[in-house]
Amino acid sequence: MNFVKPHLHLRPAIPFNPMQSKSRTRQRRPPSSTVTLQVVDHKPLACTADELHYVSLPHSDWSLALWRYLPPSNTAPRNHPLLLLSGVGTNAIGYDLSPQNSFARYMSRKRFDTWILEVRGAGLSRRGLQHVRNELSENGTPWQHIRGRFEARGNSGVAVKDSNARLQKNIEGHRPAVPPFSEVYNSLSAFIEDFEMQLDLLVSNDWDFDEYLMRDMPVVMEYIRAESKPKDGKLLAIGHSMGGILLYAMLSLYGFKAQDPGLATVITLASSLDYTSSRSSLKLLLPLAEPAQALNVSSIPIGALVATIHHLASYPPYVFSWLNSQISAQDMMIPEYFEKLVLKNFCTVPAKLLLQLATAFQKGGLRDRDGTFYYKDHLHKSNVPIMALAGDQDLICPPEAVYETVKVIPEHLITYKVFGEPCGPHYAHYDIVGGQLAAKQVYPCIVEFLAARDSLDSTLV
Repeated sequence: MNFVKPHLHLRPAIPFNPMQSKSRTRQRRPPSSTVTLQVVDHKPLACTADELHYVSLPHSDWSLALWRYLPPSNTAPRNHPLLLLSGVGTNAIGYDLSPQNSFARYMSRKRFDTWILEVRGAGLSRRGLQHVRNELSENGTPWQHIRGRFEARGNSGVAVKDSNARLQKNIEGHRPAVPPFSEVYNSLSAFIEDFEMQLDLLVSNDWDFDEYLMRDMPVVMEYIRAESKPKDGKLLAIGHSMGGILLYAMLSLYGFKAQDPGLATVITLASSLDYTSSRSSLKLLLPLAEPAQALNVSSIPIGALVATIHHLASYPPYVFSWLNSQISAQDMMIPEYFEKLVLKNFCTVPAKLLLQLATAFQKGGLRDRDGTFYYKDHLHKSNVPIMALAGDQDLICPPEAVYETVKVIPEHLITYKVFGEPCGPHYAHYDIVGGQLAAKQVYPCIVEFLAARDSLDSTLV
């Protein structure tokens, strides 16, 4: 195992409505491909990439958004395209906060053909509106539909009360003087109108982690291969938080099947398959899935909740101000970019997704939807080189959680780094991607690792 010490140490996101866009897509089918390429001619203002692509999922009404950042035209691109995967309930903005603070732009300037995936339900990914209309037509407005689901569960109030009590207990375990979580709900009522457009997603978001892994990822990777045309058919991939968990799970699954995952190398940022050894604050989210399931509501508006909490943290009496440290360590993000990240990066999350991710906090770590396949148990069967990065003050995925996965990977395949110094600077969960020192301390390490493994020689490790 390679341990390398660094040289230095909400306004809720609104789902893209294709009926409100003037953009058009042009389609072309490349030779020897089953994927239709769809490139948007006129991007919505929210997309700051060079190109916006859509990938249609077979046997689904979803089209996934891919933000593409092209290498400089006067230089030769790298041998492999680069896929970036975001965390749970987030969109592409975290990788591209501004022209001056953009991991995606940085990588494209380093000659990587860079793609950011927005999974179903996130950012500009979109679904056929007819499916939503059909479901709503049977139940009236989104509010009436959700209220009907609530009323259908006579005993759900007990489950919600119990879950809220556990949530408050978890919060108090992290900070002793936190008022009841009911204050969040009271404040949230003031934001109802702002996220009403997200209610369509609350109606029928019914997928889990395995759906991303087994259905979405193969289609997206085939699409990128068809467009970028790497000679060996492989991609480079970087995943932050849940994005890194997806990559770990993919390597485990393909290793178990003795199949090639189509990845030349992988980098995970603040990710783990097993959080049992840590006091991760991600446990705060898990009780939210249980009342949603009890009420038969398929999704949780994380974006609206984060925006509300940010409001409480930013103004007197500064309720939940300590939650800012969940995102960024003190003085590590420019306030303007922190505000943009909090208000525009977070989306609605399916309850099924949170329920499956909750298994990462149980003995053995993350499991498949059937509860029989432990992803960590088969990660050692992969032969893909990995670099795992952690932040010293990451409260969501602490270094000990990252190491819990790192230690099962063969030593010759893993490079592990923790960013941060005892006297500062420090790195929290998003600082490793968007902190103001990331471009000087983190990004060069990533480029160096990928460049050394960008050879078309498959024997290079």
